[in-house]
Amino acid sequence: MSLRLSTVILPYRRWHDGGRAAWERAEELGFHAAYTYDHLSWRSFRDGPWFGAVPTLTAAAAVTERMRLGTLVASPNFRHPVTLAKELISLDDVSGGRVTLGIGAGGTGFDATALGREPWTPQERADRFAEFVLLLDRLLTEDGTNGVSYAGDYYSAREARNIPGCVQRPRMPFAVAANGPRGLRLAARYGQAWVTTGDPRTNAAGTPEQSRVALRDQVEKLGKACVNVGRDADDVHKILLTGFTPERSRPLESLDAFVDFAGKHQELGFSEIVLHWPIPDSDFAADEAVFEQIALEALAQLG
Repeated sequence: MSLRLSTVILPYRRWHDGGRAAWERAEELGFHAAYTYDHLSWRSFRDGPWFGAVPTLTAAAAVTERMRLGTLVASPNFRHPVTLAKELISLDDVSGGRVTLGIGAGGTGFDATALGREPWTPQERADRFAEFVLLLDRLLTEDGTNGVSYAGDYYSAREARNIPGCVQRPRMPFAVAANGPRGLRLAARYGQAWVTTGDPRTNAAGTPEQSRVALRDQVEKLGKACVNVGRDADDVHKILLTGFTPERSRPLESLDAFVDFAGKHQELGFSEIVLHWPIPDSDFAADEAVFEQIALEALAQLG
């Protein structure tokens, strides 16, 4: 399986002061997709500028033509399926059908408390996520005049209409971020792709070798989940968002370092590697010249 190379562009710059240029350059460099985080703010960027994901992606859709666009990832922390579906259908229309919805259960950071409530327990996050994905799938797939009605424990919809529906049929692809059993089952059932940042335990205190063992285990568990729902695991695209495994920024130190990193993870079954666009004085600082060299030359070496 050939490898795809994508990037994630954090929405911390004003559109007319470097924001637009990054998305245009990403397409020029030939990235398969460019994603952005869907947060209200994020970690070390919390006290600085941070813009909304869907408006940013809509603007990016207007200045690009070929590259796929998406969230990595949206979550229930501050989203409701009905309103999010309407925004996504509009974005899919503006982009001409180039949107991938990266979606995850969310965490306990700023997004979890910004609306004035206490963070959900892990159990409630998992329960909400299951309903969230189920209802989004229906909202983005069923575009009839009767709309979608649903009454769950956490989310409801009453004759929610999404005419004319997605440009992509039957709907835009879902890239489900998941590590645990329930999340992997959702990825197997609803996902056209699966996203991981690695195993949290080995990311925090493991070696690169231990990380690859953990990732292989995740891939195998996803495969079993696919079998259980009657799917071929090869039909689920496997995406690795870099920057969190024990290597951290090492893959961006040189072209050779990246080719070595990407090749080892391609052997595990990953078909898409996502690199953070370099941000000076941050966890994602990197030499922009090396980053661009990787974008332009790495895939030819990986085959």
